[in-house]
Amino acid sequence: MVLASPRARGCRLTLPLGRAAETVVLGIINFCANNYLGLSSHPEVIRAAVEALEKFGAGLSSVRFICGTQSIHKDLEEKIARFHQREDAILYASCFDANAGIFEALLTPEDAVLSDELNHASIIDGIRLCKANKYRYKHMDMQDLEAKLKEAQKHRLRLVATDGAFSMDGDIAPLREICQLAQKYDALVFIDECHATGFLGPNGRGTDELLGVMDKVTIVNSTLGKALGGAAGGYTTGPKPLIDLLRQRSRPYLFSNSLPPAVVGCASKALDLLMESNAIAQSMAAKTQRFRSKMTAAGFTISGKDHPICPVMLGDARLASVMAEDMLNRGIYVIGFSYPVVPKGKARIRVQISAVHSDEDIDRCVEAFAEVGRKHGALS
Repeated sequence: MVLASPRARGCRLTLPLGRAAETVVLGIINFCANNYLGLSSHPEVIRAAVEALEKFGAGLSSVRFICGTQSIHKDLEEKIARFHQREDAILYASCFDANAGIFEALLTPEDAVLSDELNHASIIDGIRLCKANKYRYKHMDMQDLEAKLKEAQKHRLRLVATDGAFSMDGDIAPLREICQLAQKYDALVFIDECHATGFLGPNGRGTDELLGVMDKVTIVNSTLGKALGGAAGGYTTGPKPLIDLLRQRSRPYLFSNSLPPAVVGCASKALDLLMESNAIAQSMAAKTQRFRSKMTAAGFTISGKDHPICPVMLGDARLASVMAEDMLNRGIYVIGFSYPVVPKGKARIRVQISAVHSDEDIDRCVEAFAEVGRKHGALS
């Protein structure tokens, strides 16, 4: 992985993300990876990937419905469905593909899809591909969603689509209220759980478990490329008739090679570890709280609540950029985000906490932010 140029001055990441990400030129602590549970470098996860590679090979050079399905793929799909307490699951090359493949397969011109305005780009692109009537509601605004649902009553089927946890803000969708409105107006609920699976909820099943609405959310899409081992891959899980439909109609599934066995083995072992214990997720939650409380005490505004995505809100795009560069000079790797990735005037530095960060890492990051914030006028 090449660190963002020119900020990183040619530095390259040469080792897996453990406690610290080591570079050729200087050592830094990585605070911008999606490796929430640190499982990408877990010895059992690595061993499972190697064993799958040795047993099943690099792959069958085929899509699933021809000769690309091996027993390891079916085993993982069954495990994902069991983990999420759903009937069935289907694997994709990525969650972007899962989101690109579901709306077109499920919805017709007689239907309607209602999407949060800050949904991930993959949801937005997936919705663009379908022929359903499209409604966009204000971010987590239940009054606006209800108004759109009333307007959409003329359509055959209504689907509310939302991120469970939003990647740029670290906030969690109000799923209880969304599900209540969906029930009131006869709609289905779809959630993208890429930034929730593995660590939100008592058993890490995601925001629907966290908020007690697992029985009210119809469709869950998520990724194997973040908390679940950090390699690649995505999936949809839900009712068996829906999954059967996707196997027949979802174009990214039909026309993409199956996931490499090594990736499948890695994700399968990560799920095993999660189902055995939630200790890693609890450790990450404690470190998230440590960072958020210390940064707030230092005078920064942190968006969201309790999520390991911790956006340090700065407003000015140039300020976010120069502060991120100065953080790198102090051995902390973070990234500044500005328009068009986030709305104008809402530039921020996004910090992501991992279970592999130590308390000392957290404290060092906060100290660096305080120094850089005072230097550039973000703090008085």
